[in-house]
Amino acid sequence: MSDILRRGRLDSLPDEEIMRYTSSMEDDKWIFDSDVLVDFAHTVMLKEQGIVPADDCAKILDGLKRIREEGIDSLDHSYEDIHISLEARLIDMAGEDVGGRMHSGRSRNDEVATCIRLRLRKEVLELAEEMLQLVNTMAKIASKNYDTIMPGYTHLQHAQPTTLAHHIMGHTESLGRDVERILGCLDRINRCPLGAAAFASTGFPIDRSRTAELLGFEEVMQNSMDAVSGRDFLLETASVLANIMIELSRISEELVLWSSTEFGFIELSDQYASTSSIMPQKKNPDTAELVRGKSGIAVGSLMSLLTVCKSLPMSYNRDMQDASPHIWKSVETTRASVRIMAGMLDSMKINNNAMKVQASTGFTTATELADTLVRECGIPFRTAHQIVGILAKGDVEPTLEDVEAVGRTVLGESLTEKGLNEDMVKQALDPMLNIQKRKVTGGPGPEAMKISIDNFGIKTGMWTEEVERIRDHTTDSIEKLMQVVEYYIQQK
Repeated sequence: MSDILRRGRLDSLPDEEIMRYTSSMEDDKWIFDSDVLVDFAHTVMLKEQGIVPADDCAKILDGLKRIREEGIDSLDHSYEDIHISLEARLIDMAGEDVGGRMHSGRSRNDEVATCIRLRLRKEVLELAEEMLQLVNTMAKIASKNYDTIMPGYTHLQHAQPTTLAHHIMGHTESLGRDVERILGCLDRINRCPLGAAAFASTGFPIDRSRTAELLGFEEVMQNSMDAVSGRDFLLETASVLANIMIELSRISEELVLWSSTEFGFIELSDQYASTSSIMPQKKNPDTAELVRGKSGIAVGSLMSLLTVCKSLPMSYNRDMQDASPHIWKSVETTRASVRIMAGMLDSMKINNNAMKVQASTGFTTATELADTLVRECGIPFRTAHQIVGILAKGDVEPTLEDVEAVGRTVLGESLTEKGLNEDMVKQALDPMLNIQKRKVTGGPGPEAMKISIDNFGIKTGMWTEEVERIRDHTTDSIEKLMQVVEYYIQQK
């Protein structure tokens, strides 16, 4: 039997159906380049530790370099995974006496765990950069709309007047916390399991710190059982991805509503819209709807990962093979959605007038009128709440006379005699004055919003610096690895 893995212990090959069922070759396309890099680093370390002769090391590295250039399609896909297929190809090229030495001191268990972490690090790092672009786009929109009045909502009912800046920054702050979660994920992804072997490490005098250094990992995982069996970094990442997609879904829902005739707050760019096959007048917010729908992929992937990983005994179990496809599907969908959302928001048109008209519709200034009665007349808020609640039953904006009449009914006293005047009522009913008064931290007042956006800019600056640090470190490490590879190849 020619299968380099099965020819010893096993006497037969799986049939075609079993092979399709057990093979991970299709999903392993994600980790092809990472697998070659891990092989590079492991081989370099074996040579430096005197486990593999220099000449054999050069031939192995040269073979791996050629395999990398040829790509995954050059490998034999009849093998059950990319690791064995790649090793078999190397042996075909360099001979078993040379290529067969590469796997010394290593198992597929620590190899695949390292490959997944290496590729996921790249994906999550790029997601962090895309998220920063998204939140910076949103903060930019907010900075141009301090005075764009709109209705604020609770229960999707008109509640109080606010500004588009305040509304947009609410979503932006939420996504900012996702950036922080991504950075936390990166910290825990960026730990190297290589050298744990099957689960009990190895008797070869390997140098785990060296391979971690060559691959740009921040540290070595300390327990070899945990190194090969731990998939909590996948669960954590999947959770963050689901959280991001849920927030994008919320934004998408509002874009769909706001672009309707009933709202008319925005118009999406034609790039992000479609039309009807039968109704020629239609401009449908399909892209926003798809972002909203694709949140199910991230949520479903998280649920699948949790189910795959639950109840698994130490240490490696083949169930884990089915974890990887879910994380790749989720990260691919989330990254695309983040990019799409940034473009959709950046290009949308804002209908300031429609927002302004709706800002005072539905007695949105009722709270400020109640607050005015408390401040100016010295009555309890709950009493003021009752007075304004009665006034809210009317179909027109209340006048001083209306407030006075209801006040006498509820209190048995005159509110004007307690200090209330017509100017106070008019100011309380003015949406913009409502907003300007709300200048406490986190409020929609222009002064408060400017501080809020400036503070957010400071945080994005810090996040950007951290992302760039990780990017520079990993890029430099891989470049140095390739320099070492080229140097050792020349030693033939």
